[in-house]
Amino acid sequence: MNLENVKEKPNVIVFFTDQMRWDTTGVHGNPHGLTPNFDQMAQNGTHVYNSFTCQPVCGPARSCLQTGMYATQTGCYRNGIPLPENSKTLAHYFREYGFRTGYIGKWHLASQDPVPENERGGYEYWLASNVLEYSSDAYDTIMYNNENKAVKLPGYRVDAVTDAAIRFIDQNQKDPFFLFVSYLEPHHQNHLDNYPAPLGYDCTAAGTWMPPDLAALGGSAAQHLPGYYGMVRKLDEAFGRLLDSLRSLKLLEYTVVLFTSDHGNHFKTRNAEYKRSCHDSSIRVPTVFQGPGFDGGGRIHKLVSLMDLPPTLLDAAGIPVPEHMQGKSILPLCRKTGSDWANEVFVQISEDKVARAIRTDRWKYSVTAKERSGWLHSGSDVYEEEFLYDLHADPYELNNLIGVEWYRQVTEQLRETLLQRMEDAGESKPAIVPSPARVSAVDRRVEITELRDHTINWTYPE
Repeated sequence: MNLENVKEKPNVIVFFTDQMRWDTTGVHGNPHGLTPNFDQMAQNGTHVYNSFTCQPVCGPARSCLQTGMYATQTGCYRNGIPLPENSKTLAHYFREYGFRTGYIGKWHLASQDPVPENERGGYEYWLASNVLEYSSDAYDTIMYNNENKAVKLPGYRVDAVTDAAIRFIDQNQKDPFFLFVSYLEPHHQNHLDNYPAPLGYDCTAAGTWMPPDLAALGGSAAQHLPGYYGMVRKLDEAFGRLLDSLRSLKLLEYTVVLFTSDHGNHFKTRNAEYKRSCHDSSIRVPTVFQGPGFDGGGRIHKLVSLMDLPPTLLDAAGIPVPEHMQGKSILPLCRKTGSDWANEVFVQISEDKVARAIRTDRWKYSVTAKERSGWLHSGSDVYEEEFLYDLHADPYELNNLIGVEWYRQVTEQLRETLLQRMEDAGESKPAIVPSPARVSAVDRRVEITELRDHTINWTYPE
């Protein structure tokens, strides 16, 4: 094995989960011990503590990660829209610089299953399904190879996908490679609307603790968290197995590994399903890096978007970042040299609605186009204010402050920032209709207290 070549061009692996909340991990306070491998990597590598998707829907998020461009730029603003064939993806850039490229798992960027070669985003090795939740089940993993022949893999689906990834690593260890491993878990199994964990993995302790937003709002959490947590536990085991394979092949030191997810899961608390909202439960995800450039990077507190991950991967591999990519590499943050960093992340929301949001360290501000169908339209000329949350006082977004007079100046500033971010993303500048002024519960308590303290002479009838 040519170690000098590997040092020059590190291998790159993306371990990509689906619909995984950030607070399923131990380093984010989950007490169930589900993610020891993720947690250890967060301590030894670079933990992106504040990591957010730019599109809380499967297909659009994937289009952004593959191209480094917002979904409104690629045209993939909702599920069911194939990635345009002329799109240049991560696979194309890595191939140009001598990397062997492979894709295993869920794709969700094609027009059909099996995925035609011209819709595979330029990946050389292919073992995938466009919509894995429809071609497979928990113990019935079926994906399609380079010849578009169905391949049935043994074991629980997470294990089956991981076994395939380890085989790819073993067979391609002599040359630098870029491997994208895309899991369905912990996404629900659509045709059953459940979360089928491996047998014996349901987290029976789930009822003893759940994130405060789910505890307050209910939704389907009580029913679905045990299986969901079991899926997360199995994913972390698989992650550990993949790292062990690199360790045993003496590749760990020369491989950049990214663990992240496309979006979170609010368990039917914010709308009628699981995502497609501006809330952290939908947009905040677990993200950690390890390998050359990231070992010992510590915890990054700056807000990082999924849009920043494609340039980061290219930068870490020594590949020039194309100017058209709309995010920034986080490597300067890892080196503690990144001073020019945005104070907010920008989110586009589609399908169940057309909405836009920004999230700062303290504030969440969201607008929606009530007259637009999120399925038919990627954007709008007019939006109305919908949410404002003070995340320092209300981290689980239970008290909407939009329209409250006390927050008018903050709202105006956030409105201008959102408009600028929309323009920066390539959107036309819309009109945003301010929310009608309203009295908050706090204001009402003040009024009642003042009234109570006045001396009033009442005359009661005999």
